[in-house]
Amino acid sequence: MVALTELEHDALVEIFNIGVGQAAAAMSGIVGEEVTMSVPSITFLSRSEAAQLLEEAHRNNQGSPDNSSNERICGVSQHYEGAFSTEALLMFPEDKSLEIVRLMVGEAVPLAELSGMEQEAMSEIGNIILNSCVGTLANIFQQELHGSLPVYHVGSSDEILDATGTRADTVVMMLHIDFILEKHQIHGYVAFILDVTALTDLKEQIDRYLQRAMGLQ
Repeated sequence: MVALTELEHDALVEIFNIGVGQAAAAMSGIVGEEVTMSVPSITFLSRSEAAQLLEEAHRNNQGSPDNSSNERICGVSQHYEGAFSTEALLMFPEDKSLEIVRLMVGEAVPLAELSGMEQEAMSEIGNIILNSCVGTLANIFQQELHGSLPVYHVGSSDEILDATGTRADTVVMMLHIDFILEKHQIHGYVAFILDVTALTDLKEQIDRYLQRAMGLQ
């Protein structure tokens, strides 16, 4: 697997922090309260390792490592082409996605109606966050990245990752994202599924950005 240097990794974290900062500003306007987001970590995993990470994170959020009664995950995916090709996924535990939808539409909407709004609302949130992340990459890399319409998924972590057509020779770049609102703290993940060619292209784009930043290009 193509590995990033510490400098390349730190640059990538900083780039994504800029992206989610822009997404947070857009989300603040939607939910009517200040939203802050950060990317505390980025890891490169196999598809099976990524699924396991999502399952463990969900169980920890449930408060009990043995609670497997509701391990369904909501995901929104978009395919991007340009400087590199990737399938991008925003993922939350299902109960947290309803919490976010509740913030968007207000307390007065009944739960039954809330579930019906979930797909549309989560697709909008996914579109905002994924496009903010990818748009920032495109701007900083001085390249174009074009995205498809968002697609909504619900299922286990394996099912969500499989729904994107992930192949065995791909790597999953996992961004752990903290969403902090005044009365809520929600942990989500953004995954970028990359084959070897796309990972090599990403590394080259980061190196060019670092060279420009240091005045070497």
